[in-house]
Amino acid sequence: MILSYILPPLIGAVIGYITNDIAIRMLFRPHEAKYLFGRKIPFTPGIIPKEKGRLAASIGTTISANLMNQEVLEKHLLSKEMKDKIMEAVLRFIEKQKTNNETLREFLSHYLLPQEIDDIAKSGGNDLTELIYTKLATSDVGNDIAHLAVAHVMKKMQHFGSGFGDKLADEGIGHGGGFGDMISHGIDRLFGRSGSRFTSQFINSLAEPVEKLLAKNINEILQKNSREIVGNLISTETDNLLSRKVSTLLADKDEELSRASQSILSMYEKMISEQLPKILKAVNISQIVESRINEMDMRDVEKIIFEVMDKELKAIVRLGALLGFIMGWINCLLR
Repeated sequence: MILSYILPPLIGAVIGYITNDIAIRMLFRPHEAKYLFGRKIPFTPGIIPKEKGRLAASIGTTISANLMNQEVLEKHLLSKEMKDKIMEAVLRFIEKQKTNNETLREFLSHYLLPQEIDDIAKSGGNDLTELIYTKLATSDVGNDIAHLAVAHVMKKMQHFGSGFGDKLADEGIGHGGGFGDMISHGIDRLFGRSGSRFTSQFINSLAEPVEKLLAKNINEILQKNSREIVGNLISTETDNLLSRKVSTLLADKDEELSRASQSILSMYEKMISEQLPKILKAVNISQIVESRINEMDMRDVEKIIFEVMDKELKAIVRLGALLGFIMGWINCLLR
């Protein structure tokens, strides 16, 4: 009599437990279709393997549209917390480099191959050389240099005249009664009081032709030799730069480094705002998720889902046992 009230609930619990467990496993198993006498057995493969392609496409679309869309990513990537983390990382990196005794070449070797460093230095040097050479060869730099040189000479000679001998004496060419006085007396005797004015006019008359001749020669020299001169200078300075210590290059540059760190943050914000839509369009998250799910073996999919939802799936099995137990009691009461 007692067993008639105990067995039905227990049997119902066992049946509920087993059926729920089987139902959950049938979501994944069998992984492939099964055949008997050439005919496919019903409910094979399991529901998820059978609808894997459709589920993959649906999951990819859902993730792309709701979880990894532009608005969500921008909100996260441009949040104050993220920008603070980036600035903190930049400042930490800069502080570390202030005590870095590696040469610039050694520092760059952590990120580039030695040949790449040389190629970049050579390419940059060649570009800069060509730019400076082009400017020198096509501009009137020679005219400017010639004008400055003649103006400098004119300024030096503007007081020549009756005091010419004194000037020469000051330069050590002659002293009282010497060569300087002799030239001075010669000019005075030859031209009288107008000697000084004549000398000034004579020098001024020579300025323009001398300047033109000097400008022509300087421009020719620049056109023929400036590429080699500038190239050698830049090559030497590049080697010197690569040989200097990082800590030395950053010494007493706190203000410049502060501006640089702010520029890096601004570049990051601009890149996210302007390039994120293009990146998302090029990456196509929906397609990536769909392809990845389709590539996964169903055993791996099953394992991942059971690892993530282990407690929830076990709760469903236990709930089946509880419902079976309750239905068993109700069956006893209805007899």
